[in-house]
Parts: sequence; structure tokens; C-alpha cells
Amino acid sequence: MSMWSEQQRRNAVLLQNSRYLGQRIESKPIDFRIDIGSVPALSQPEVLAIEALQIEAARIALRSLASLATINELDHLGGGLDLIPAFVMTMAVSDPEKTAYTFEHAHTSIGHYSVLAAWEYLQAQDVIDGFRRGLDIAGHVSWLPGGTQLNGGRLGVMIPTAVGQALGLKARRGPGAWVVCHCGDAGWISGQALNGFNGADLHEAPITFVMHRNGIQLSGTNRAIMDKDPRPIISSMGIEIIECESLYDVAGLYEAYRYAFAQSQAGRPNLIYPTGRAQQSLAEFGDQMGIRAELTEFAAQQGVDMNQVVWVPGSLMSFRDVECMLECLFYANELPGGKGHHDGHMKGRSLDEVLANPMLQISNAQQQALSEVQSRSRVTVVTEARPEPGSANLLVDDSVAGAVELPAVGKSTSPRAGVEVGYAMLAKAHPEEVFIVSCDLDPSTKLEKAKTCLPDGHCFEMSIEEQVSAMMANGLAMSTKGPGLHVFSTFAAFFEGIAREGLEMWRYHRNLTGVNEGMNVTFHMSHVGACTGRDHFSGWSLDWITLAMGYLPYLHRFYAPADARAAFIAVRDLGAHQGGHLIGIPRDNLPILSRQDHSEPLWQATDAWTPVTLYRSAPNAKKAILVMGAPAWLAGEAFEALGDVDVHIVNGLPLPEEELSALLERYPEGIVTVEDGLIATPGTGLRGFAGLVRTAAYGRNLPLEHVGIVDPRVAPSDGHMETWDHFGITRDQILAAVQSL
Repeated sequence: MSMWSEQQRRNAVLLQNSRYLGQRIESKPIDFRIDIGSVPALSQPEVLAIEALQIEAARIALRSLASLATINELDHLGGGLDLIPAFVMTMAVSDPEKTAYTFEHAHTSIGHYSVLAAWEYLQAQDVIDGFRRGLDIAGHVSWLPGGTQLNGGRLGVMIPTAVGQALGLKARRGPGAWVVCHCGDAGWISGQALNGFNGADLHEAPITFVMHRNGIQLSGTNRAIMDKDPRPIISSMGIEIIECESLYDVAGLYEAYRYAFAQSQAGRPNLIYPTGRAQQSLAEFGDQMGIRAELTEFAAQQGVDMNQVVWVPGSLMSFRDVECMLECLFYANELPGGKGHHDGHMKGRSLDEVLANPMLQISNAQQQALSEVQSRSRVTVVTEARPEPGSANLLVDDSVAGAVELPAVGKSTSPRAGVEVGYAMLAKAHPEEVFIVSCDLDPSTKLEKAKTCLPDGHCFEMSIEEQVSAMMANGLAMSTKGPGLHVFSTFAAFFEGIAREGLEMWRYHRNLTGVNEGMNVTFHMSHVGACTGRDHFSGWSLDWITLAMGYLPYLHRFYAPADARAAFIAVRDLGAHQGGHLIGIPRDNLPILSRQDHSEPLWQATDAWTPVTLYRSAPNAKKAILVMGAPAWLAGEAFEALGDVDVHIVNGLPLPEEELSALLERYPEGIVTVEDGLIATPGTGLRGFAGLVRTAAYGRNLPLEHVGIVDPRVAPSDGHMETWDHFGITRDQILAAVQSL
């Protein structure tokens, strides 16, 4: 059994044993929702029910970490407990039809899962026994029924992604669309977060950020690591700051949420910021929390007077876990006995003693309010997976595609010409489902014409913020499970560097089926390869094929069209299918390829996309040239000189395993690969398409040669053909490679 098939067997077993993952999951959670648009203030029973849900979730989180401690593991318990009060509010005011939420600081996931359990989307015991063990209850935020589709990743990245989701909901759902993004007090300073705030303001996204400002980061306090007030920095990006004293004052927090929702609907994105209390004695804090005796004992052990004045954060790390919460309070105020609990745990602690503390007891009034909620008829919530990659998406009839005017044989033009009419065709046919994120390059990447066909709220210009633009496109895709085309276009060189995080997100975003896969997004990589005019290295994308291959497990398809007509077919095809897509488009003019008798174009507008096209063939050929993308016409010229070789154009990846195997079997005297990209250096071995073919040919005793770039360090500042000549991507080099077989 091959390694691949054995891995598929293990995958199937893991998925089969998952309780909350599948194509369709039906849940019966409690019926507790507050209409934030119409309810001016919470009733006392609602306040009590929210407090009870907070306590119930906190107890589940603590029991889960106690279970982890039995296998000598820990997690971010401090931040998870801190998340619970505000997240319970988010759940209470969410409208499943128009509201979404996510987490920038997704390492607080135990809080997320515990609240879902309190709502009874998940069984509490499953969270307790399964968190960080198996597939269902993952270590970071991952999609489960009742939860967010936007799985957590690196700090900061969910801010622009949530902005994209909010803009998509606004366009698709209209008034009432709203996204709440919980964030920590560390990730906000990252570049992608700041650019995300800017994007929210620029495009008036209906979004509210809730900052859990507890004063503690991973290796120290905020004061020691990043002693800056976030408010003037974030507000300078156009985000309205809504101050409240704390996230654990239920009535006050609802008031802040209600104002935030109203502002978001008026096109003013905002951030709820808990200020805390700057001048409060320990004695006052103990009385406020009902833990005067516990705090007095703890302070005495540290030699700290109860009249000591402290800053009490408005979002308390380890909230309700009294001992750890007090250590965090002392830590944030640089008092003796202070400890940070970013990596909180239950190792060496008595669960019964922790659960017995006053802040984890549900009062009779709270229990009565919660019991009333739990006694209501349950709602039925059906959570369905996103369509699988390759599912039908935005289809265009042959009669429409056939009417598109494409360049004729004999003309030399950039493949961008095919891109331009392809996206415009999709935009005209499906204006309500096409969204474009831009970085001031649409005239060059040729998305400009499509934008003129789209309604307001479907095009988002982000100037040169490539990284967040890619993440915004991912977020846009998460605003629907239905069909849509969500395109971000920029130069391929920026995907290889700046915008890489948008691709990286595909590695950790799982479908409800449990499979990590690319979202329904197209990343349009323009100006691929060495042929980018006379710019020298300033805009080159020499590693574009290897880049795409690195993400193939998460893609539906990667396209490398060889001329303008092939580019049109590729755009039509990517629009027709759900899933993650990459398309690489050369900048410079390339001949329109013809059939072998030169009578008509190699591709017609209504042709279906295929991974491989036979371009030239010779009777009984036992050698072949496999060429990817732009150099296809050079391979055709080599054929004219050779006459005894077949030429196949590889239009993209992945190649069906049986198709590549059949090609290798068919040409026993050898194969030459050709591509406009980096294929090797002395220290790395083969990469790119060349590496793929050589790997597939392992053990076949098949002669192979490869044409591509092997030393990118020195190059001329010349035109297309001069640059190719310098790198050895020429007809003569292809001839020599075939003859050397």
C-alpha cells in the first residue's frame, strides 16, 4: 500500500470517529437570543442568565484543563477564561442570518468551545475529554456547529479577514449585517491588523472589534513589552473607540455592544475598549467581586496592604479562577506574588478547590434565569459544510462565451487580454456574486473592465496593502456558502513575498468536513516569470510555479495559461468551480498558438479547460517536450526543427496521476520539460514543474532534461526575448535538450 493510500485510510478513520464534523450537522441549542437592534437594555433575568452562562462556560473550561493536566498538558487557560464574558454577549446578540464572529487571538479557543458547550451546541463532556485531543475540539479555534468558520491563525490576521467577511455580508445581506471580532491586546499592533483597521474604515465595514485588554502578553506585561495605548493608534486608522469600564459588567457591556452595532450600521467601524479602573483599592476590588476573604489572605501572603491602590483591567486574565486571577492582577500592577497566566493550566491544582471558589458559584437567581432559558423549546440549527472544491459555481453558457472576441492566430499579445474579457464576462453574467479586491494595479492586471460591471460594494481598492487584501478576499468568501467569485489581483512577486499570509490561511482553515482546504477565492498572480519588461529584478516572480505547488493540497486548480485564449478559458473555468484557485499570467506579448496545420487557434472560446493540451505531434514519437505556460511557442518552434517529437502544453496543476503516468510511459526515449521559472540551483536540487516530472519518473529509467532558470543572481535589464536568452529559455536550448536525450 502506498504512503498516499495509507494516509487516506488514516484520514477516513479520524473523520469517521468525529462527532461534530461532516457534510451536515443538526444541533438543538438553547433558545437565547437578544435582538440588539430593538432591545434598549437588558432585563434583570437576561443579565442573570448571561452571568450563569459565563459561569457554566468557565467551569467547563477549568474541567477541560484539569483533564489535560492528567496527560501533563496545558493550554492558554488564562486567556480562554478572559474571553468568556464578552463572547457570551456576542453569542447572545448574534443573528445567525446576518451576524458572524471570529477571534484574532484564537489561542483562547477553550473559551470559545466552552461557550458553545454552555449553549449546548457541543456536549460539555466532549469538550472536557476531547479538547486538544483528536480532530473535533482542536487546540486553536476551528469550525464547529455554532462556531466561527474563520479558524484562528497568527495574531493579527483575523482583523482584515473579518473586515472582508463584514463587507461580503453587507453586500449580500444588507442592513443588519455585522461581524464581531474579538481581539487581544498584543496582535492589534501587527501590520496586518493596522492595515485591516484602515480597510474597515476605508470601505465602511459593519464590524465591531472587542479588545480583551488584560495587560498581559506571552512573556510579560504590556508595560514591559509594548507600552503603548492602542486607542490613539487605532482611532487614527479611522476606527471609533467605544470605552466601557469592563467586559464583565453585563449591563454596561450590552450598552457598549448596542451602540457599537448602531455605529456599524451607519458605516462606522468601531472597537470596544475596556478601560478598567485606575484607582481602586484591593479591598474595593475584593468587595466588588465577592472575594474579600480570598483576596485578604492572598495579599497577606505577599505582604501587600489591602489599601493598596491598583489598576484593575477591564478584561481580567483568568477571570473567575480566583487564585490565578489575583496573581494576574498583581502581575499587571507589578506587585509581589504576581504571575502571568497566558499559558494557564491546572497542573498540580485541585479541580474541586478551584471550582469551589465564590466566583464560580451560580446563585439561586442566576440558576432560575438559566433554567427558564433551558426549559424553552429548543431551536434546530443545521450547519452545512462549504461546497467541496470543484463544485459548480458561476457558470456561463457556451452561447455567451462563444460571442466573446479573442485575438486571432497571427497576433501577438499579452495573455492579460484573455484575462480582461474573461473576468468581464463573469462580472456581467453574475454581478451580484463577483467581488474584486485591488491594490492599485487593476489597469495592469486587467481587472479594471470587470469592475465597471459590478454594483457598489463589490470592489475594494486597498492601494499597496497586498497582505491584508489577500486576507480580505478570504473573508469575503466566508460571507456565503453559495456561489461567488472573490478575486484578489496583484503582481506575482508580491504573492511570493508580501501577500503570502493570504495563501497560508488556506493551510489552517478547515471545512466542516474536517478537511483543511482553500476557500472559494481566486488569487490572480500577474506578471509571472522572467518576462516582465525591462524592470530587471524589481517585479519578477521566478518562483511562481514552486509557490503554487506548495499550496496544491489546498487548491482546486492552479492555472498557467500559454496565450491569451488559454487565459480566457482558465478564467471561465475557475469561475465555474468552487474552491481555491491560483492563476499565473505573463506580462509580455506571446503569439496566439495555432493547431498543427496553422488553420485556426489551438483553443476556441467554448473549449473546456484541460490539464494538458497536445500542441504538436509526430508519427510514432518516442520523445516529448512538456512545456508549462509562456514558453509553449518556443517548444513549437523546436518541433519544426526536430519533427520527431511530441509537444504537450501543461495548462496547470494538479495533473491527474494517471495522465502524468501515461505521458511518462508513452515516451521511452525521454522527456524535456520547459518553464519560465526557477528550476534548480546547485544547493537545492530540482524544483518547479521540472522537479514534479523527475519525481514522477523515479524508477522508470527514463531520460530527462530540463529547461528553466538555474541561477537567478545576475540578469540583464532588457526585454522579454533578451532576458529569456540570458537564462537559456530559447528554441536552441530546447533543441539541444531534446537531442541530448
